[in-house]
Amino acid sequence: MSHAAPPCCTPLLSLSLGLLLGTADTAMAEAAPATTLTAPASPPQTPDLAYPELFQAVQQQELFDDQKHFVDALPLRDPALINADYLAQRQQPGFDLRRFVAANFEESGPVQTEAIRQDTGLREHIDALWPLLVRRQVDVPPYSSLLSLPHPYVVPGGRFREVYYWDSYFTMLGLVESGEHERSRQMLDNFAYLIDTYGHIPNGNRTYYLSRSQPPFFSHMVQLQAKVEGDAAYARYLPQLQKEYAYWMEGAQTLAPGSAHAHVVRLADGSLLNRYWDARDTPRPEAWLHDVRTAAEAKDRPAAEVYRDLRAGAESGWDYSSRWLGDRKTLASIRTTAIVPVDLNSLLYHLESTLALACAKNPGAAGCDTDYAALASARKTAIDKHLWSDAGYYTDYDWQQRRLREQVTAAALYPLFVGVASPARAKRSADTVQAQLLRPGGVATTRLHTGQQWDEPNGWAPLQWIAVDGLRRYGQDALAQRIGSRFLARVQALFAQQHKLVEKYGVDAQAKGGGGGEYALQDGFGWTNGVTLLLMDLYAAPAATPTAPHAQAQADAEAETEAVAL
Repeated sequence: MSHAAPPCCTPLLSLSLGLLLGTADTAMAEAAPATTLTAPASPPQTPDLAYPELFQAVQQQELFDDQKHFVDALPLRDPALINADYLAQRQQPGFDLRRFVAANFEESGPVQTEAIRQDTGLREHIDALWPLLVRRQVDVPPYSSLLSLPHPYVVPGGRFREVYYWDSYFTMLGLVESGEHERSRQMLDNFAYLIDTYGHIPNGNRTYYLSRSQPPFFSHMVQLQAKVEGDAAYARYLPQLQKEYAYWMEGAQTLAPGSAHAHVVRLADGSLLNRYWDARDTPRPEAWLHDVRTAAEAKDRPAAEVYRDLRAGAESGWDYSSRWLGDRKTLASIRTTAIVPVDLNSLLYHLESTLALACAKNPGAAGCDTDYAALASARKTAIDKHLWSDAGYYTDYDWQQRRLREQVTAAALYPLFVGVASPARAKRSADTVQAQLLRPGGVATTRLHTGQQWDEPNGWAPLQWIAVDGLRRYGQDALAQRIGSRFLARVQALFAQQHKLVEKYGVDAQAKGGGGGEYALQDGFGWTNGVTLLLMDLYAAPAATPTAPHAQAQADAEAETEAVAL
């Protein structure tokens, strides 16, 4: 519910949000990235709305092992006609749902990466992967759930046949490391196009992802481009940076203390922070049956509330984790929208700081640098006050229960990654992570074994890079190297065994791919490729596959020694 904001908070927010949509946007319009696509007149329909009865029948009967398979299939004619034919035929003797789907849809297979020779080293393998992960689909067929993009883009791999928001930042880091600067720029321009077209960057370029976003790394992407071409990048993408901020802050101007609206939460003391959210409160089309079953287990809650929290958990990128669970173990207890996450608010601090920098670099946006700098400063104060545990780590805050979520997770290092932590708190955070999350294969996501994929014992490439980069920023080089070298050794060990890179890794004693979650382990894999290249360059670990087991053995030995010391 929205109410009048406290007088102290209104002018600054109103001015800054006005700048987002006003003078600075107009001043920089001609510098915006060029595209060759015409924006759609209205948002395209999602599969669950385009052919509702057929959609529900296919997902309910589990026609395919992966619920995402059907929503990615291409209708061969008008979905309304297909659905009408289904309703007319389904009661007829001998009707076969599988044959009906086969006759009316073109199915998609996983991204194929098997063409690479088996005798390549790790770096050569990654360089050979990039072309296999590129998609060029400006003209998407009618009725597809895929959203058109003006430039080629890199997909993660496996079942993920579309571009994903936060994955792409780590992929772009790898592209730049491989000298693929133009490809990285094209990815950035695609995201700028999505912001201009839909008002935000969706979870991925699918119709069923439009109701939410993902962790906001767009400002980091612009920063990466600025390292390549200089300050001109800040001026070029200022309009999109502002629109991105407007999306995440929608409703902030009129929000009363102790209430929330969409992504924005105003705490009881007036502090303004953010949460994950989704505009819809129905089962996710790409995981429809999973969500229906989860909601059925939550017998004391409205199903729509559970669906919203599941969708918000998907927006977080941590789908799913004990971070979002009321009882820390059961998915049906999920309450993502009640939680103010430390990683999201760290990223929005970076967005505000980048906006201040972009305004300062742009003569046509005079004055807005001061406003965005003030917003960043206010967020820093709120993070320091509400997202820090006296036990020595950053963590999440439950705004409904008005208490910290006392849980050490890999998200604790985001404040170091964006530079919002004080040196003293950075040191304490490093000590806590080393004592509680360091494993033989890198940093564990959390300390809890729940069966969810964003929990122990899994380690994820983006979180390893957040840790390494954040720790190095504060002079914690030894711990950064320990984490980076161990994860790299884990990647090399699995590559030596199976000649592939995967979405997630087990970081406990046994070198293997990660488990848990709603789908099988995927290979490819965009963000692992990118982070691996960065770690190889930083720590000069051996790239040839025959030595990888030795690197892992050394990492295991170090871990055992530290465990004894602790």
